[in-house]
Amino acid sequence: MKDPTDLTPRRVVEELDKHIVGQDAAKRVVAIAVRNRWRRQQLGPELRGDFSPKNIMLIGPTGVGKTEIARRLAHLVAAPFVKVEATRYTEVGYVGRDVESIVRDLVEVSVSMVKAEELAKVQKKAEDLAEDRLLDLLLPRRPATPSTADVEHGEQSRDKMREKLRAGALDTREIEIQVEERQTPFMQVFSPGGMEEVGMDMPGALGNMFPPRQVTRRVIVGEARRVITQQEAEKLIDRERVTREGLRRAQESGIIFIDEIDKIVGAEKGSGPDVSRGGVQRDLLPIVEGSQVNTRYGVVKTDYMLFVAAGAFSFVKPTELIPELQGRFPLRAELKSLGREDFIRILTEPKSALLKQYTALLETEAIKIDFAKDAVEEMATVAAQINSTMQDIGARRLHTVVEKVLDEISFTAPDISPARISVDAKYVRERLKDILADEDVKKYIL
Repeated sequence: MKDPTDLTPRRVVEELDKHIVGQDAAKRVVAIAVRNRWRRQQLGPELRGDFSPKNIMLIGPTGVGKTEIARRLAHLVAAPFVKVEATRYTEVGYVGRDVESIVRDLVEVSVSMVKAEELAKVQKKAEDLAEDRLLDLLLPRRPATPSTADVEHGEQSRDKMREKLRAGALDTREIEIQVEERQTPFMQVFSPGGMEEVGMDMPGALGNMFPPRQVTRRVIVGEARRVITQQEAEKLIDRERVTREGLRRAQESGIIFIDEIDKIVGAEKGSGPDVSRGGVQRDLLPIVEGSQVNTRYGVVKTDYMLFVAAGAFSFVKPTELIPELQGRFPLRAELKSLGREDFIRILTEPKSALLKQYTALLETEAIKIDFAKDAVEEMATVAAQINSTMQDIGARRLHTVVEKVLDEISFTAPDISPARISVDAKYVRERLKDILADEDVKKYIL
């Protein structure tokens, strides 16, 4: 996470440019939204409560970077982030998950994020305590009070054992350790928002009525070190503080990405799947505009969460959403379709570019792949042509094309390694010629 003060809109766009090609308008919108959240934190208490984030709607075909922009943004600002599909949720009264579970999922992510940070802070101390516990198991202390000579001898033996433990010489020895076995029941319950699966924290709710069961397990020292270190770290962190901070972050910094929002635009008449789509929109409305949601960690407010909705809107228009929901997404950004030049950049420029991924993957088998410039251009051309003649699935088409080009190399890699292979335009055409020549095959494979 970078210093929030340094995350100016220009800096955010520069960071997003390292991973996402093009779509400058969408990047600017989300960068300003993130900066406004920081600006809100600098306001006085009397104004801060009146300022709510301006939610964003990203409009564009599939595979152009809508989800990636939101995901990278959340990672950049270290904010709790959850991505959901709007089609997974149903109107209250229908079988399925209710929309309030989106907020509960975000809180779970937020608490887990804070817990991981707290565990990292006490990791060194936990390792030291775990080492002492392991030494007690490997070399138990004598209960009786020994002489001074025996004490010195015992300490020397313990120091030698400690050196062996740190060197890993004892990692394969087996020992018995005590571990806690908690049974957290899951059950279907009826909540105000409908029936859904809820994890019931019975030990926490009913005190010592259901204490954790101690189980003896025989494991090697290497595994015991990991288990005991985790146990000690859990004892060192303040669980109440973790919960409080997790709830605060979810409320103040949480980002909820609602994908496929265009799929819940349905006819208001008739039956079948359309009948509950308008209801899902109405159920989303109070959460997006600000409400309170009960979670197993406590009540959380959604007033200051940032909602980013996305959809292709190929067969419907954003104006076909219910007016109240439209008004809750005042910022709009349209993402353009990707073409040949964009595909060339996607294959080579980002930090985790597709060709860099495949090159690194095959290097694990001692296969070095050199992609010629004309090979990259040929793959981009093929992907753009297929998108124009068939369903446009954006950059996802590149995965299919590259996978097909490298199919033979990936299959034979263990047999021909070590090797250095050059991939040029001729090789690309050779690998794809049979598929591109047959329209029927092309529809099903590419």
